[in-house]
Amino acid sequence: MTTIPRERGFDSTLALLREGYAFIPTRCRRLQSDIFATRLMLRRVVCMSGKEAASEFYRPDRFTRRGALPPTALRLLQDEGSVALMDGGAHRRRKAMFMSLMTPEGIGRLADATTEQWRAQLPRWERARSVVLFPEVRAILCRAVCAWAGVPLTEREAERRTREFGAMIDGAGAFGPRAVRGLLLRSRTERWARARIAAARAGRLDAPAGSAADVIARHRDADGEPLDVKTAAVELLNVLRPTVAVDRYVTFAALALHEHPECRPRLEGGDDAYLEWFVHEVRRSYPFFPAVGGRVLQEFDWRGHHFARGAWVMLDLYGTLHDARAWEEPDAFRPERFARWDGSPFDLIPQGGGGFHDDHRCAGEWITIELMKRAVRTLTREMRYDVPPQDLRIDLSRMPAIPRSRFVIANVRRGG
Repeated sequence: MTTIPRERGFDSTLALLREGYAFIPTRCRRLQSDIFATRLMLRRVVCMSGKEAASEFYRPDRFTRRGALPPTALRLLQDEGSVALMDGGAHRRRKAMFMSLMTPEGIGRLADATTEQWRAQLPRWERARSVVLFPEVRAILCRAVCAWAGVPLTEREAERRTREFGAMIDGAGAFGPRAVRGLLLRSRTERWARARIAAARAGRLDAPAGSAADVIARHRDADGEPLDVKTAAVELLNVLRPTVAVDRYVTFAALALHEHPECRPRLEGGDDAYLEWFVHEVRRSYPFFPAVGGRVLQEFDWRGHHFARGAWVMLDLYGTLHDARAWEEPDAFRPERFARWDGSPFDLIPQGGGGFHDDHRCAGEWITIELMKRAVRTLTREMRYDVPPQDLRIDLSRMPAIPRSRFVIANVRRGG
């Protein structure tokens, strides 16, 4: 076995917080290696980047997510008992529960609900001098996904749930006040979710057959027992929260339309193939989450390094999406590149890679793509708006990232 490059210094935690998304790719370039070792939070970690690294990381049953995230991020994003922390056959059975919700018909109903919510806000936006798009989209998605999931919200509940989901997502990549706020608000959301699951099981909640609340409330794991109420509530939130997190991608799509106006004519003209390329390019180009962690379950060797059982590994998502070996001119925004894309599960990995059914790839990725398509159609075909001067810079040290101004639009009017 060869010795892989090692980052200078005893611990790189402060550098990670300072550099954010650029932390792993910067070191891979400097060390001229797709793999290097360092310490984060005083623990040894091996960082990997690139398509080949992703293909190693996403081999079924090679890694577990248990022990691979900081406790605050785990609590905010998944929590104990969730599908993300399961392995092997138990994971596949629980994952099948989520995938049963991802039918074209089901995704279409969610997209329709989102479009209806968006259209309902347009009259209010027309009356306003300006609108901050990011929080508006978050509220739209929260109302839509909760209704679709069989747990519809009153107006007061919608305001609370929107604020709570937003705090969870915003705190997941942070330490300090943002993380603490997310944890405090998540506790309130969990109480609500447990009450909804209990109501569905008792027949007090009319959750439609096949809705997320219905499927999760009735699910039985391999032991034949239903999920306990706490775990079922966690899994319900793991349907709702990631859907609300699409607010960032929608905001980035609006930013891409502003920064690349040459894309508008084909989108306005109804070119659906180009629409999909555009959505993929937004997901490739703009920052979502920087990396994903895993602990080795099955020992293996790669690039001369032996990965022992229990070793902590981080796969660079952002750097892989900007790797010139996989993406020609990776810093250029070019939707047309996807006309030639082979559909590899190891290079376009903004929400993870590998297989949907056998690995830990995000079950809601198809939802993300469809909701982004609907949003872009609305932005280009159903409304017009101005983009006033504002600070649209994206701070890559902030995780998760978002334009500083949250994307302000003005003079909104309906019509294509």
